[in-house]
Amino acid sequence: MTPQQRAIRDQVAAVPARIAAAARAADPEPPSPGEWPPTDIVRHLIAVEEEVWQPRLRQLIDEDEPSWPWAEPDRWPGSPDASLDELLAVHADRRAATTALLDTLDDAGWERSGVHEVYGRLDVAGLMRRALSHDDEHIESLER
Repeated sequence: MTPQQRAIRDQVAAVPARIAAAARAADPEPPSPGEWPPTDIVRHLIAVEEEVWQPRLRQLIDEDEPSWPWAEPDRWPGSPDASLDELLAVHADRRAATTALLDTLDDAGWERSGVHEVYGRLDVAGLMRRALSHDDEHIESLER
């Protein structure tokens, strides 16, 4: 793993702690009508991990040049009575699984790419930069 790849991998792995800090500090109520409270944001991030990042990484491992549509999952429906801390633990577990996929990649694995209908060609690092950007958007919304 190159230093740049290691940096991306480490940023991906660090996100659950950032989300936990922001979600715990946020008002538990939605900031305004139609917006999500912290628990729903974390549920969304769980769904994105399960439905977007992990499947796309697996496709990059298993397929030659997969193509991806735009996807923006709703909220993870599991454990309907879960507390914020329980949801944060689920998210941390899902993100750890994503990080574990990154850890299986050799140099050639990091160079594999797919084509996103909006973002164009993305290699593993590009896909993970999109994941980090998405995470940052939600962390910023929690911090507002």
